[in-house]
Amino acid sequence: MTTAAIEVRGLCKTYPGCTALDEVSLSLAPGEMVALIGASGSGKSTLMRHLSGFIGADSGSISVFGRQIQRDGRVVSDIRDIRAGIGFVFQQFNLVNRLPVMTNVLVGLLRRTSLWRSLLMRFNVAERQQALEALVAVGIEQTAWQRASTLSGGQQQRAALARCIVQGARVVLADEPIASLDPESSRKVMELLAEMNRERGCTVLVSLHQVEFATRYCPRTIALHRGKVVYDGPSSALTPALLRELYGADVDDLFGKSASTAESAVVGPSAGAAPPALPQTAAALL
Repeated sequence: MTTAAIEVRGLCKTYPGCTALDEVSLSLAPGEMVALIGASGSGKSTLMRHLSGFIGADSGSISVFGRQIQRDGRVVSDIRDIRAGIGFVFQQFNLVNRLPVMTNVLVGLLRRTSLWRSLLMRFNVAERQQALEALVAVGIEQTAWQRASTLSGGQQQRAALARCIVQGARVVLADEPIASLDPESSRKVMELLAEMNRERGCTVLVSLHQVEFATRYCPRTIALHRGKVVYDGPSSALTPALLRELYGADVDDLFGKSASTAESAVVGPSAGAAPPALPQTAAALL
């Protein structure tokens, strides 16, 4: 039996006056690309932080490729070793603005280098070549020696993806990576995530507000609502009617447009028709 890339069982997390995660269970097979959708406050980012071991749950367990990350609120002592195989892409980019893009990408190697080299940020020629190749792969090699602060939002997210490539991540957790980007940059970032999944075999879990990106790039979608998993299945089945059934009357506000227009964005074009252009605003929100 194949070991799951990500295994979550009965995960619960509460804050004063709020249940953030309510008995969440899910499993991702190696090589899957899965969207995690839900309205603001549904628990997406909370779940992502638990998967990475940044915070502990009240109860439940999480494993990545058979290695336990946490159980019943206790994060394992060797979490840093496990994180070496997990790449993170955040909405806030998480680059060091004053450092060159090349150095930000090379940070992905720190857990595989000796202590003295990591403290001094010393990297050899082969490692720098590896980082440059990663920047070529994401299409921003010309920015290698620019300060990270000079990059656009889309370029910064591509630099974060290059860091995951250098790291050799087996799992990539992308927490709303396109929330702050324009439509064209959003498309490019999603295409790069799909390419990493397809060509490098990474297991990708990406949280999204935009349903149309989930249906376009992720074969499977998991939907959260008020901390519960309310859907786990094919992205192609995410029709407005189903979403209205799952989310109730609020779905019209979440779409931000009429149901008929939302139907076109979520379900996609009819057979033989050209794919629709992505909307100019973050419509069809979830």
